[in-house]
Amino acid sequence: MTLRFHEISESRHRILNPFTADKLRLLGQICAGDASTRVLDLCCGKAEMLCTWADAHGITGVGVDISAVFLAAAHERAVELGVADRITLVHADAADYLAQNADQFDVVSCIGATWIGGGLAGTLDLMRPRMTANGLAAVGEPYWIDPLPEGLSVLEVEREQFETLAGTLELFRETGFDLVEMVLANTDDWDRYVAAQWATVDRWLDANPGDPDAQAIRDWITAGQRSYLSVDRRYLGWGVFVLRRSA
Repeated sequence: MTLRFHEISESRHRILNPFTADKLRLLGQICAGDASTRVLDLCCGKAEMLCTWADAHGITGVGVDISAVFLAAAHERAVELGVADRITLVHADAADYLAQNADQFDVVSCIGATWIGGGLAGTLDLMRPRMTANGLAAVGEPYWIDPLPEGLSVLEVEREQFETLAGTLELFRETGFDLVEMVLANTDDWDRYVAAQWATVDRWLDANPGDPDAQAIRDWITAGQRSYLSVDRRYLGWGVFVLRRSA
């Protein structure tokens, strides 16, 4: 898959994860504090989290993303909500940004993009130095609702990468973090996230039949439908976990 595929399939999404606006607001109530809170959002996408938290809680924040397309939408959203003066958007690879900037933040988040550190543990290692002494980490990550039965190998990579909820808790502890709170997606959140991608891609293919990537994105979305309906919808969960460094 390519970045362009995500930019196309999520062009009509505001939140680029299986999460609702209500759950994003709830997460803000848990994490955002007040106007003194500084947030770093790695792989921020369209920065809906930063923008709505700035609007509701007065936070300031930095959003980092590799997609110029998503960052343009993020800027438009910040202007729409009147918070552009509180949000800094950086076009960069998140891991590179962390390597080059030593600022610390009250909340450091990576919602649904732990590939930046080669997985959950590696991403938490990247986030830790950017957290203030009493800061929070907010990390969005899939988990297995139940272990996959033998023979279900549609998602072999994820089978190795993800844990059950109990296994995710143990990974947090092994990495030096305590679990403080969590907000989990449900099946309807997943459906709205992925099925909206299908509809967006269907419209895009209809309007762009001669695009050089048309067949590749058609194959990608078809494989995603098969995987989601045969495995993910039943076995794969997703949530945002709020963590604090262990004492």
